[in-house]
Amino acid sequence: MLVAGLLLSGSMLSASTWAEDEAVENPVTENGIVKVEWQDPKSFRDVRSGGEIQSRFEKRTFEELTKNLNKEAAKILQPNQKLEMVVTDLDLAGDVRPTFGATMHDLRVVKDIYPPRITFSYKVTEGEQVIIAGNEKLTDLNFMYSIHKNSSRPNRYENALLTSWLKDTIKPKL
Repeated sequence: MLVAGLLLSGSMLSASTWAEDEAVENPVTENGIVKVEWQDPKSFRDVRSGGEIQSRFEKRTFEELTKNLNKEAAKILQPNQKLEMVVTDLDLAGDVRPTFGATMHDLRVVKDIYPPRITFSYKVTEGEQVIIAGNEKLTDLNFMYSIHKNSSRPNRYENALLTSWLKDTIKPKL
């Protein structure tokens, strides 16, 4: 009886843990003046985790990218303007490679043949009015030779790609 109770409580615990770790189909991250919908992350080219639970890795990655985007957008947009994006593809810099037992986790190998890429639609609104809208497919083939190379911040190459887009595309249109 005691063993059955322990097995039942263990299976309930693992079921609740499993439910918490399941990925949301189209997660939305919001930070300040930026709102991002990540449309069907399972179909993204490469948002693979090396060793972390995949849903947690995605959530952390999406939140970090949105946070940085808000920080940079706040420097460019007016106080009453907002940026909304729908990301349809994301390819993080590098590629996840198996270690074949050398370590417990796979490793993300960053080389210039694996550049960061992101595809999205966006709109900048002022109140209820859309003032800028468009679609983008960004890639940075020179990401390894940028100033961010020595940074240890997570997603530094993807953040640099989005920051450059804000400065080169959005800022001149405002």
